[in-house]
Amino acid sequence: ASAPATEAFSLAPVKDPDTGHAISPVVAAALCIKPRGQLTDQQARKVDALKRGSPAFARMRSLAMRFNGLLRGCQPEPLEAWIDDAIDSDLVPIMRFARVLRRDIDAVYNAIELPWSNGQTEGQINRLKTLKRAMYGRAGTEMLRARMLPLRHTK
Repeated sequence: ASAPATEAFSLAPVKDPDTGHAISPVVAAALCIKPRGQLTDQQARKVDALKRGSPAFARMRSLAMRFNGLLRGCQPEPLEAWIDDAIDSDLVPIMRFARVLRRDIDAVYNAIELPWSNGQTEGQINRLKTLKRAMYGRAGTEMLRARMLPLRHTK
């Protein structure tokens, strides 16, 4: 089984092998989810240092890479085992995420198996909301229309 939650996190910050400075939590989080093949040599050294210095980082990275593989592999069968391992990990954020996945398991299976995505739609909605927030109180609908519609090219 896994270590108790109190033993899961190292007390001392992990040092960057290149600079000797502590690796920030933000950098560690970004490296936790980046596949090995996409890491630069410097990033790979940081990941190795984090894995040596923090058992929690090593477990979280392992779970993150397995989950990424599940999503990319289009095979939902290993999902239940992944959720069980994540809940047993004693890593609170991963445990919460796994419990939420289990609550909406049918949607997760569909996301893994089906080729469709609403990413383009969500991206356009996000863009529109960002523009509206940026312009709130500063301009009317004509300015919004000018920002949202593509430029008309003349010949």
